[in-house]
Amino acid sequence: MDKTEEIRKYLKENSVTYKEVDHDVAPTCELSAKFRGESIEIGGKTLLFKDKWGYRLFVISAALQVDSNKVRKILGSQRLRFATEDELMAKCSVVKGALPPFGRPLQDFDLYIDESIFQNELIAFNAGILTKSFILKIEDYKKLVNPNICNFSKD
Repeated sequence: MDKTEEIRKYLKENSVTYKEVDHDVAPTCELSAKFRGESIEIGGKTLLFKDKWGYRLFVISAALQVDSNKVRKILGSQRLRFATEDELMAKCSVVKGALPPFGRPLQDFDLYIDESIFQNELIAFNAGILTKSFILKIEDYKKLVNPNICNFSKD
């Protein structure tokens, strides 16, 4: 089962109503928002970081940038880097820009969500591929994930 179908199944199993949007290839948050016809603020930008203990997922509003120093402090890690494109494919079966904002049980990673995500009524994200997005209510999303909620956006 591909990543998009896994997400779709997970949402349906949990009785979550969502909107599915097909669009042109959107490898950036800006293009995704444009093609979805939605504000960039509701976009969930998902990043896979690697430190000496492994990989972790971080989700932030697509309108913001990650402060890597804050991420290092949250993880208690001196060295930190983004996962490579090869690692994204090997660990998550997605290309850069298509990583959905879900940790366990869909992806075996700890999940950290920036407070900015919860300032919106909706969250939108590329659903495992660059040509499909899902949009759902933030309250439904919050019920599905077991995140560490923190602040790691640039001031």
